[in-house]
Parts: sequence; structure tokens; C-alpha cells
Amino acid sequence: QVQLVESGGGLVQAGGSLRLSCVASGRTFSRYNMGWFRQAPGKEREFVAAITWSGGNTYYPDSVKGRFTISRDNAKNTVYLQMNSLKPEDTAVYYCAANPRTYYSSSPVSYDYWGQGTQVTVSS
Repeated sequence: QVQLVESGGGLVQAGGSLRLSCVASGRTFSRYNMGWFRQAPGKEREFVAAITWSGGNTYYPDSVKGRFTISRDNAKNTVYLQMNSLKPEDTAVYYCAANPRTYYSSSPVSYDYWGQGTQVTVSS
């Protein structure tokens, strides 16, 4: 069992930056591939970034590639999402999630554990 708690969301102007953090409970954090997703009102949950258990590989969709960076610190049981050059269309609730499978995935169904989410609002 893994419990995840996100923080770092807020209101920012377009072009600004935010860094989200997600702290995991439990001793097995380093075994999980981790991901960030977002969901805007009336839209489906969308993949934002993923990182393998070792931190050796990262994945992004084209919509955030070059602007967002996922990283992790296994000693601190924490995964981060650095978001730069934010746009109004990045406005959403952001969730971190843990994937216990051995492969990377951009699908929410591969993630068994979810945080409660943190709101990110980008004003134009």
C-alpha cells in the first residue's frame, strides 16, 4: 500500500513556473514507476509525465515536452514535477500516481495508487 500526498499547486500567470511535489508513504517507493496526470473540468484525465523506478527514464506527451520535467528522490520518497512556461490550458487538478508494474505506462489504468490532487490555475 502506498499513500501519496501532492503539494505545490497554486495560481500563476502565463509564462510562470510551479514545482509540484508528491510525497509517498511506505518503504517500497523506490520500486514504483511514478506518473503525473491532470484533469480539467469536463475533460478526461490526461497523462503529463512518467519516470521509471530508478529515475533513469522519463516520458512526456508532446503537449508538455520541453516545458515540464519529472524527477524523483528515492531517499526522500518524493517525486517532483517542474512546470515552466505555463499556459492557461495547463489549468487542471494535478495528480501523482504509482505504477507497480515493471513497464512504463501513460494509461491511468496502470496506476494503482493516487494522491488527492493539487489545483494548478494559470491566468492569461
